[in-house]
Amino acid sequence: MDLANFTFRPVNIRPYKSDIFPSTLGPLADLPGKWQGTGFNQIWRPFRAGPGDPPSQDRFLELNLTTETLEFEEISGPIPNRGFLQGDISMFGLTYLQKISDVVSGGIHIEPGIWAVVPKTTDPLETETVARLASIPHGTTILAQGTALTVDGPPRISPVSITPFAIGNPARTVPFPESDLTKETPFRQISNDSITQGMVDNPNSVLLSALTGQLVFKTVVLLISTTAPSPISGGGTDGTAFLQGSPTHGPNASPASMNAIFWIEKVVPDGGGLEFLQLQYTQTVLLNFNGLSWPHVSVATLRKVV
Repeated sequence: MDLANFTFRPVNIRPYKSDIFPSTLGPLADLPGKWQGTGFNQIWRPFRAGPGDPPSQDRFLELNLTTETLEFEEISGPIPNRGFLQGDISMFGLTYLQKISDVVSGGIHIEPGIWAVVPKTTDPLETETVARLASIPHGTTILAQGTALTVDGPPRISPVSITPFAIGNPARTVPFPESDLTKETPFRQISNDSITQGMVDNPNSVLLSALTGQLVFKTVVLLISTTAPSPISGGGTDGTAFLQGSPTHGPNASPASMNAIFWIEKVVPDGGGLEFLQLQYTQTVLLNFNGLSWPHVSVATLRKVV
């Protein structure tokens, strides 16, 4: 490098231009503001058996009805990414703060993060994508990347299961009695009597119930994953040393992966009324411990209030 002739040069910012979405925020354009609503949270927690407990008892099932506030603020200006294999690119995005509380006992989750839109790239060869960067205070970080599309009409919401399975083999499920609400057990916590077996069998049924009496006429779909399928190569999870455990004894509760779908919906009440914006999501985090992957499923339905 010729230091005598070195000069600082401005980054060549290329404005984001989507083939589908006109805003620099692309499919995230309706997110800025404050959203509030309710949801359902399910998590298998690792359990260390003590005196008087069955030696094989390695899990505890927690079920929560939740209230949630999710606030987005647009980042003022582009987020430059310097390129070596290809020219620089610019992302655009939003910061967010998510606060989730059990309807009875109070706070259970807080998450600061960023949503961003990423333009097409040629090296690597990737389509336009969206990415979510999240930090969870108990010691987990995620980067989930994926695609966005817009459709006429309501979202298509498929069932989701909370049944654990052998690590790396989702077909080899291992059911446990804690997920059967007809069976009494000290190893399950239910925050509210209105939680039903149908909700446990399929947490996404809560989202479908929230759509009753609504006419969704347009939906933006955000599909993201920490293990994004080809051709999207970005994404991943990480955890503290405590969560990851040791090679000898395995993890305490290692965050192996996260998959989520967010639906940004334009809605009018069935039969007429004022149009409003609604945000629904389903998210599954796999926590690995004691040889199994344990699904941690969260769902919510939020309305834009500001």
